[in-house]
Amino acid sequence: MSEQNPADQNGKQASDEQKENASFDVSSEIKKLQEQTEKYKNDYLYLRAEFENYKRNAIKERAEATKYGAERIINDALGVMDNFERALQTKATAETLNTYVQGVEMTANELKNVLQRNGVTEVKVEGTAFDPNFMEALSSEPTTEVPPGYVSRVFKKAYKLHDKVIRPAQVVVAKKPE
Repeated sequence: MSEQNPADQNGKQASDEQKENASFDVSSEIKKLQEQTEKYKNDYLYLRAEFENYKRNAIKERAEATKYGAERIINDALGVMDNFERALQTKATAETLNTYVQGVEMTANELKNVLQRNGVTEVKVEGTAFDPNFMEALSSEPTTEVPPGYVSRVFKKAYKLHDKVIRPAQVVVAKKPE
């Protein structure tokens, strides 16, 4: 049998300890990385679920806004409708005709105010140059009252909702008399 030098035994023992420490470091590093991976996975799944909830809520809110978006203007218009119904219940006689007309005019003004409060404005077109962006020409007529190519009569007024034309005017365009 060969005898080992005590210095060699110490060196071998130190080498074994280094290997154990290295394998312990590697296994603890692997464990840390696995824990970190699990944390990232959970964070990802949580964020994915949150995003799915957000999408579902956004779709629901959009559908409700489409369905009930006109609620404010309708509530305002119902007040005008009540006034029209009261007017229709009133019997118009020769003595009350002026009062009746005045009430209908007030109700029409109230309706205009409701529309204006909700972003609807009238586009003035009579006497202006024909513009196909705001107008629809129904016909033309010879006249000297306005220059050719200008609007001489309006059948339906044009209206805008904020900055978008929601109804073009139906007009008659002037042309040069023959």
